[in-house]
Amino acid sequence: MLATQRQIFRQLHESGCFLIPNPWDVGSARLLQHMGFKALATTSSGFAWSRGMPDNSVTLPMVLDHLRDISAAVNVPVNADFEGAFAIDPAGVFTNVAAATGTGISGISIEDSTGQAEHPLFDFALSVERMRAARNAVDKNAPDVLLTGRSEGFIANRPDLSETVRRLVAYAEAGADCLYAPGIKSLDDIATVVRELSPKPINVLVNSNFTTVSALTDIGVRRISVGGALARTAYSAFASAAQEIADLGTFDKLAGKTRTTDFDSLFG
Repeated sequence: MLATQRQIFRQLHESGCFLIPNPWDVGSARLLQHMGFKALATTSSGFAWSRGMPDNSVTLPMVLDHLRDISAAVNVPVNADFEGAFAIDPAGVFTNVAAATGTGISGISIEDSTGQAEHPLFDFALSVERMRAARNAVDKNAPDVLLTGRSEGFIANRPDLSETVRRLVAYAEAGADCLYAPGIKSLDDIATVVRELSPKPINVLVNSNFTTVSALTDIGVRRISVGGALARTAYSAFASAAQEIADLGTFDKLAGKTRTTDFDSLFG
């Protein structure tokens, strides 16, 4: 079953454009599968919020357990948002990626952000070595897992398209199967990334209404994810309804919602 899911995931990257939405727990994963999505991806922010924590603060054991839970809950391929592999040095990246490949995932994403405002991206050479270590870990433990290389400049206050492309090209040469630069919202810039990395598949993050599936398909994007946007939407609706109850003592925002029995039937 897992081998088939991984084969399907690779085939999805070969042509056309597909959606890979981001659940944050087992329930949201099963709901998205029920809607007919062909693959799912975890979200570091959504998972962290579900645990009452800020993004980039969960631990490696927590994430590994989360990947096992999501992968076991659905029968479609799951890509792991593995942040920065929970290590700085390439040896640590190798060890942690190897552990992640044993959780039932079909793909894994490794990013180059440090989390430090003054120096938000790992140095270029170190970033490439980290990607090469991730590639080696996949090859030695689960060679059918698809590796995505992420460059975070556009969401880490370093929105430099030339540098982003340079890093993505290097990650592709180091063994990344798919490339991803979250935060780019200009269709011209996205088209440049697609062109410069061709024929490697490109993932685009859409976390607002700046584009459409058809527009991204037309410029050659292969994969579209939404990051923590679905989790943010869910939590925002929850907070808005709860705030109405607290402030006004009314329940208008609870009207017209899906009945609990509908969810019971779905999850049953």
